[in-house]
Amino acid sequence: MSSAMTNHSSSGSGVQRSRQNWRAVAQTTADAQLHAVFEQSGDIAFDYTHSINASRSTSETVPAQAVTAYLQRMQRGSLIQPFGCVVAVEERSFRALAYSENAPEMLDLLPQSVPSVERRESLGIGTDIRILFTAVSAAALEKAVAAVDVSMFNPIVMHCRSSGKPFNAIVHRIDIGLVVDFEPVKSADLVVTTAGALQSHKLAAKAISRLQALRVGDLNLLCNSVVEEVHKLTGYDRVMAYKFHEDEHGEVVAEIQKPGLEPYLGLHYPATDIPQASRFLFMKNRVRMICDCRAVPVRVVQHKELKRPLSLAGSTLRAPHGCHGQYMANMGSVASLAMAIIVTDNEDQIHSQVHQPKARKLWGLVVCHHTTPRAVPFPLRSACEFLMQVFGLQLNMEMELAVQMREKHILHTQTLLCDMLLRDAPVGIVSESPNIMDLINCDGAALYYGKRFWLLGTTPTEAQIRDLAEWLLDVHKDSTGLSTDSLADAGYPGAASLGDAVCGMAAAKITPKDFLFWFRSHTAKEIKWGGARHDPEDRDDGRKMHPRSSFKAFLEVVKRR
Repeated sequence: MSSAMTNHSSSGSGVQRSRQNWRAVAQTTADAQLHAVFEQSGDIAFDYTHSINASRSTSETVPAQAVTAYLQRMQRGSLIQPFGCVVAVEERSFRALAYSENAPEMLDLLPQSVPSVERRESLGIGTDIRILFTAVSAAALEKAVAAVDVSMFNPIVMHCRSSGKPFNAIVHRIDIGLVVDFEPVKSADLVVTTAGALQSHKLAAKAISRLQALRVGDLNLLCNSVVEEVHKLTGYDRVMAYKFHEDEHGEVVAEIQKPGLEPYLGLHYPATDIPQASRFLFMKNRVRMICDCRAVPVRVVQHKELKRPLSLAGSTLRAPHGCHGQYMANMGSVASLAMAIIVTDNEDQIHSQVHQPKARKLWGLVVCHHTTPRAVPFPLRSACEFLMQVFGLQLNMEMELAVQMREKHILHTQTLLCDMLLRDAPVGIVSESPNIMDLINCDGAALYYGKRFWLLGTTPTEAQIRDLAEWLLDVHKDSTGLSTDSLADAGYPGAASLGDAVCGMAAAKITPKDFLFWFRSHTAKEIKWGGARHDPEDRDDGRKMHPRSSFKAFLEVVKRR
């Protein structure tokens, strides 16, 4: 995390990657455990802050089959949002393999109360869905499906054969065939659908031009600007940029909201708030819209011979999980639009072959919230996705620039320190400027040399540093050093006696019995959020799923880091 000491081991980025993989698995287990507790207790009895502490969740507490079942429900939950309907078909025959229960009514296929001369087609398992639409619409669908990348044709405007009712059809491929999401288009808007799509992308192009014109070297400015641009494009009441830290927890790094709404800028929340399964889905489907979290979801029925529930991972209509819907309702949000911020994974690049495609990772999200039901047309969502792609590229450049500047600073400082060591070893690196605190982001540093002490900034006492050195020589005698964001978690028995001033530590052995130390304070001590008040009269404070209880839970998780 940005406010805790970054872990760097002697084995380099390989160990770092292994640690990240382990953390993701452990966090997925924690997500599954929280999900199970929520389903068993319901919203009223669910104690969010108590249940969310991921550090107490281990793979032994949740059976592997339970985690697998949880992941399947997230991707194959068989429920969609009611603002549209879905049909899954075989790719060659276009015969229906599954459909949402609202599809017959939404596609105007139900029998009329007054009989008509024209017989209406019906939708069932095995129906060739092309007969449900006009010939022009069926031809457009066939043309899109014949392409290697069907998404390039989305949305496909299709009209019901019986009523002429228009839809935006959004198609994607899955393991068994095709999933077609049908989103109704208002007849009044149909004439300007193409013009509207063009206008959306023109607005996005202007937003991109403004982002690219920003001065380099200011990450905060870039995040604030993209939030403003998304707000202009979509009109939601609140737009936020989330950043995911190394330990998977999140932080609101930029925000714009309408007057009267509580600000969330600076809010930190536990990793469990946005589960690993959801993050995986954002890598597959980069824009996610929830029109009304209070709406009753619609069930998907499917062919009895299908071995597994239909995959809705790429569907624009996939229903929100009950836990997430309840969280939104508790914070007064009814509708949302979330967009993935994807960047190059530089850690993976170190181990990849030269000619392999660059690995990608989810850096964060841009999330919009609205206090009333709200739907954004697919063309505008597509324009927002394009904006996020360009933002990700800009973000990559800013992060690479920051790394280069940091490395340049460290090399310069190392050169100066080496000169000092040659003149006055080793005292010069703590007694002159620059000193060892300029090498690592820390709150304090110490040199323990020849049984003497030189202290800088916030450090333990000399007696405590001597005890730390003895512990390192005893427990880590074969190592050249140690780096940890939590001495308590590292097993140091005297961690509690260090108090709030010192939590994380990096130590480097410079002789068989002498050390350099760097210290960091608790993360919670540094975190400030304007909304982090606590009202003793509020009985639900810290229990309900709400940003305030998320912040409280986050502080619980990091109180030893």
